[in-house]
Amino acid sequence: MNNIDINLLKKITETKDGKFEGAYNIRKNGQGIERKTTGNIEIITKKEVSGIDIFVKPNTKFEFIHIPVIITESGINDLVYNDFYIGENSKVTIIAGCGIHNDHHKDSRHDGIHRFYLEKGAKVKYIEKHYGEGSGTGKRILNPVTEVYLKENSLLEMESVQIKGVDSTIRTTKGVLDKNASFIVTEKIMTHGIQFAKTKFEVELNGENSSTKVTSRSVATEDSKQEFCSKVIGNTKCFGHVECDAIIKDNAKVIAIPEIIANNVEANLIHEAAIGKIAGEQLIKLMTLGLTEKEAEEAIINGFLK
Repeated sequence: MNNIDINLLKKITETKDGKFEGAYNIRKNGQGIERKTTGNIEIITKKEVSGIDIFVKPNTKFEFIHIPVIITESGINDLVYNDFYIGENSKVTIIAGCGIHNDHHKDSRHDGIHRFYLEKGAKVKYIEKHYGEGSGTGKRILNPVTEVYLKENSLLEMESVQIKGVDSTIRTTKGVLDKNASFIVTEKIMTHGIQFAKTKFEVELNGENSSTKVTSRSVATEDSKQEFCSKVIGNTKCFGHVECDAIIKDNAKVIAIPEIIANNVEANLIHEAAIGKIAGEQLIKLMTLGLTEKEAEEAIINGFLK
């Protein structure tokens, strides 16, 4: 790997040198380039479509799985299917994400479809980060799809972050939950220029006492546009809470479209949305401490997205 590759890996996985502990699979420009498995985690290349199957043995504890994707060629259109099979009572952390470096005029695109199948009592922390860079006029396009199927007493915590440099993204997340299963999602997005970002979230709470909590925080600046669409379906005694907060600046636009469907009298579903500009009193308070207006705005935005 060259310096561009390592820098992209650092951005999306927060490693110091682009190297990983535990199991991992690195994909570059549509091809797998490095892989490592462990005694508890197996990674197998799919035969019929592009992608991998990841198998985690029951009772595996505190292991890491890295599956980053990097694109450094202009004109790449990469589609990959990754399926995760998490054994009973396992507890693992999965770190994914994609970084695109595009210095030319053709668009570079990555569509990653990740499907998670958690057995009873399994717990997964899933982190995905998206990042774009490069001096070319070609767009950097990322369309992640996450499908989650949670069996009884399982838990999936998902952190999704769009760092910067992504021109267009449609982020789709779906979940189906059994009894006592829980799906927690935290999303952070920042757009500028004429960038576009859309989030589509849908979860079915089928099992008694299943629950989901979704928190989306975003900042839209300049002429960018964002959309947040959520749909929570409660089919039994369950709990769902969706919160969408956005800061808007300049000529940017933000749309929030909530949908909650209660098919049972004991389904408790809540949706909250707030969109607004940075409050003037916040700016004034920071500027009295010696910050310029731009520095104060950046401080507020960084704190909001933490």
